[in-house]
Amino acid sequence: MFINKTGMKRLFAAAVLAVAFSASLPAQGTDETSASFHDEPKAELAVELIKKYEGLHDSPDYYPYYGYGHCRLEGEELSYDMTEAEAEKLLRKDLTERYRLFRKYKKDALLLTVLSYNVGYGALLGYGKRPKSRLLKKLEAGDRDIYAEYISYCHYKGRKIRSIERRRKMEYLLQYDPRFCYKK
Repeated sequence: MFINKTGMKRLFAAAVLAVAFSASLPAQGTDETSASFHDEPKAELAVELIKKYEGLHDSPDYYPYYGYGHCRLEGEELSYDMTEAEAEKLLRKDLTERYRLFRKYKKDALLLTVLSYNVGYGALLGYGKRPKSRLLKKLEAGDRDIYAEYISYCHYKGRKIRSIERRRKMEYLLQYDPRFCYKK
């Protein structure tokens, strides 16, 4: 069979397009989980959301919290006169570490990362005599109807705090609403 020059160009173009499109699709049977926090499409949105709600902790009144809510670890040398850029770098480092803990929850990993930054990962994963959260148990059972459980993390000292409830609703909305997608 003889293929003319035009036919060869079409065949080549079709092959290139097929390779290009197949390379951009996830492998069959895999879920769309980013390898790291920085690869998440909505990571920038999560950072901005935390910065908005946490605010910059820039005085000893906030001890032991520094930057945008980083809790000082034993042996860490931190100062309240850090710049906003330094505080954001510290926030991103914390979120990257927490994302690794929740990566196995695939599509919900970023939402769990953001929640754990505020409530602590022990409140979700459990520790000591504290059991794993209902939120994680539902996700592990394959039930992604987690709105009520997620919003329930709005209490402080046993009282429901409306501002924290608004924060949870905004976090949930930004994670699951396709209208909110950070564009680079």
